Amino acid sequence: MRPIAWMLSALVSAWVFASARRRGLRLYAVMLWTLSTLLLPLVVLPIYLIVNVRLRSRERDGQTLSARKTSTEAQASNRAWTTRIVWPALYLILVLGLMALYFYRDYRSLDAHLWRANNAKLRGPHEKVIAEYRAALQLEDDPHTHKLLAIELAAAGRAEEALLEFRAAERGGEPDPQLPFYMGLALDAMGRAPEAISEYKRFTDGPACTQVLPAASCTTARDRIAAIKTNPAIK
Repeated sequence: MRPIAWMLSALVSAWVFASARRRGLRLYAVMLWTLSTLLLPLVVLPIYLIVNVRLRSRERDGQTLSARKTSTEAQASNRAWTTRIVWPALYLILVLGLMALYFYRDYRSLDAHLWRANNAKLRGPHEKVIAEYRAALQLEDDPHTHKLLAIELAAAGRAEEALLEFRAAERGGEPDPQLPFYMGLALDAMGRAPEAISEYKRFTDGPACTQVLPAASCTTARDRIAAIKTNPAIK
């Protein structure tokens, strides 16, 4: 809705630009009305319409001589194309072009990708979330984004890719103490039991499991270690 609102503001502003020039206002007054309408259309447009009505009333009162009126109309007709069409059209094209450039850059910004990823978590498939996180990482190599991407990859069943992203997050300095647990789950899903045990132990020996109130995932990690060790089919 924001681009649509700005586009409507640009259209209204271009109309005010054409109207103010047709009324013969000074250049600074034309620019003031035009830019004010662009920024605050709901406030400035009603004021301009009131002023416009008063200007029309003064024009009707001032046109007492038919010769003067004819001369004024002749001069106005010579400038009609430029005043009513060309300059307002050029202004509108310029403003819409600048708006399109701004919204294009904003759409491809880091914050926009992260926002769309968070929004897609609520209603979209994992692939949409993964694509947005990858796009965000192309703009900024952030360890936390690597971790978020890895979690989505793991949820989508892509354990090998998830493991690479978890390791990238750890190398980047991601402070989450559960990273070894996540990597253990990924290795476990890939059937790499010895490496999974190593990551699970690193996690259970870490601060998340040695604090007064350990994380719930500590029990899961210990259970997986015991299950792997007692299962003869797992090597």
